[in-house]
Amino acid sequence: MSVNEEAIAPPRTTKLWDVAPQNGFALALHGGAGGQINELSQESKASFEEGLALAHGAGRAILARGGSALDAVCAAVEQLENNPLFNAGRGAALTTDGEVELDASVMDGVGRAGAIAASRHAKNPVYLARSVMERSPHLFLVSPSEELVAGWGHETVEQDYFITEPRIRQLARIQELRLAAPRHGTVGAVARDSHGHVAAATSTGGMANQEMGRVGDTPIIGAGNYARDGLAAVSCTGEGEAFIRGVVAYDIAARIRYLGSGLGEAVTQTIANELTAKDASGGLVSVGGDGRVVVAHNSPTMFAAFEDRDGLVMLT
Repeated sequence: MSVNEEAIAPPRTTKLWDVAPQNGFALALHGGAGGQINELSQESKASFEEGLALAHGAGRAILARGGSALDAVCAAVEQLENNPLFNAGRGAALTTDGEVELDASVMDGVGRAGAIAASRHAKNPVYLARSVMERSPHLFLVSPSEELVAGWGHETVEQDYFITEPRIRQLARIQELRLAAPRHGTVGAVARDSHGHVAAATSTGGMANQEMGRVGDTPIIGAGNYARDGLAAVSCTGEGEAFIRGVVAYDIAARIRYLGSGLGEAVTQTIANELTAKDASGGLVSVGGDGRVVVAHNSPTMFAAFEDRDGLVMLT
């Protein structure tokens, strides 16, 4: 059962799902940790599950036909960016000025990465981040221009496309009551393809009522997103500043690489040391170099989808 933002409790014991390799490929995605916002409380659990299932199906179809992990995670995140129930793309959280600034990053298992922050024009920021990786000499661009977005062949939209009525009401309530801004809305996906490559993609609208120009962990490689063949791919969601300080995504891969930890152990220890011990909360999805999937969170809830031997599992 989802919880509303004000009901978010202090960090708890980590909840973890650890799924052994299965199909020769693997995919896991998340739609944010911490539960839905008050203004979306009328939406049914089935609506969120439908969105998660659609995103998982888009990525899985690519992997099932031998496609790349990078294509799969981008396709999954695209679906979540298009769904106004999740805090990415359309329906993203609003800044203090009532506008939308979007962050995203992608990384593949051979070490290539691309990221964007404070994006205002690209309909699907995940693909813009991918273009930074594939079409520019840079890794990280801030406030990419509309001309650049269109020049790379991506669909551009006006701010009105991103802004939804529930998010307008949320911002008004937070500002009127001077509430702490929820920090848990981010989407992402990780995958291992049949060729043994891994990839991760993460996208977000950030915190509701955040200052213009604030950037969280999502576009920061090693903090909210990381991938390395033979080790792991990780996509994070939660209190972005804590994930940055703890370099959470990379810390998991480093534990595997340098300590010989298994993926489940690495995830558990990183969350315990870098989040729970510091009174921060959030969650992540990860896939190992062998296709093992580990999903974990220390927040009360997390939206996620992944497969086990009995089929599709959805957390809401």
